[in-house]
Amino acid sequence: MSLDAATIRRIATLARIRVEDHELTSLAAELNGILGWIEQLNEVNVDGIEPLTGAQQMALKMREDDVTDGGYPEKVLANAPDRAGSFYAVPKVVE
Repeated sequence: MSLDAATIRRIATLARIRVEDHELTSLAAELNGILGWIEQLNEVNVDGIEPLTGAQQMALKMREDDVTDGGYPEKVLANAPDRAGSFYAVPKVVE
């Protein structure tokens, strides 16, 4: 399938985008390339493959939800502009 300038103008009108006349040829080439990729995908044999409509059908691996402090406060505070002991020091906001 190949798109001509009139079809590109119609698509642009339906999409509510402004396309100048000098952009029509490059846009037609890009859209024809995309349609070529879609034609390549249509050649793939998908017989016997169930469609996946969402991630709901997949079971996620569960892990223990352990709360930790990370165990390396010096690494966490290494880039702090100002610190007070093992805490970030920030300017007072409320008086």
